Amino acid sequence: MTKKIGVIGCGWLGLPLAESLIASGYTVNGTSTSDEKISTLKEKGITPFKMALSENKINGDINAFLDSVSVLVINIPPKLRGKGPKESYIAKIKLLHDAIKKSAVKNIIFASSTAVYGDAEGIVTEKTAPQPTTESGIQLVQCEDLLKNDKKLNTTIIRFGGLIGPNRHPVTMLSGRENLSGGDAPVNLIHLDDCIGIIKRIIESDHYNDVLNAVYPEHPTKKEYYTLQAEKRGIPAPKYSATGKNQKLISFCSIFLINDYNFLTSIN
Repeated sequence: MTKKIGVIGCGWLGLPLAESLIASGYTVNGTSTSDEKISTLKEKGITPFKMALSENKINGDINAFLDSVSVLVINIPPKLRGKGPKESYIAKIKLLHDAIKKSAVKNIIFASSTAVYGDAEGIVTEKTAPQPTTESGIQLVQCEDLLKNDKKLNTTIIRFGGLIGPNRHPVTMLSGRENLSGGDAPVNLIHLDDCIGIIKRIIESDHYNDVLNAVYPEHPTKKEYYTLQAEKRGIPAPKYSATGKNQKLISFCSIFLINDYNFLTSIN
């Protein structure tokens, strides 16, 4: 196996993805913004690059990072929530896109989010038109379009549902909260192991120029699911008091994956 994979953003998803790719025989370039994390990447056999994207420049040797990379995984969250300073996500991806165009990289996997569907109702498939209602969702759609519309690149967009896994579960933030609406709305979640499995499946099969929803195929209601998860952890369950309007159910329906991908980890 000769493929070199570039993973931009070796965080909660990117680092274990890079480790799994190395275990499967790939060579991996990985980026981080901190010196401490760079040492961790090196220890795990990942070729490390200290790199950070801002609105105005890429801090780090992006050309060396992209050299000989056959598949580039872009895994940089918008980080537009909260009260801290915010930068334009689309400006960052435009800078990265400019660098990609100057390289030999042709195959792109872009980690997006089901947030692009906004408050859509009913069953949502990859054919459902995005209707983002948050700034993150709006900028993610713009970035998707930027990469998809470049016909010199082969880009697959993965719209991940809510991410769960080690040290990450929504119930810890919802615990003890009261008067929450939407208790009968379905959850749309996916475990870290399956995020990695789906990305590797795309790489192994050279499946590009597509848009994929990545969510676990079972969708219990928020009330029953988060009550159960709180009980398992011995923490107060969230209390739901009213029916919400949003009944969005994200369908894992890609023809490419639906018939031959076995989920690795249940959300339960």
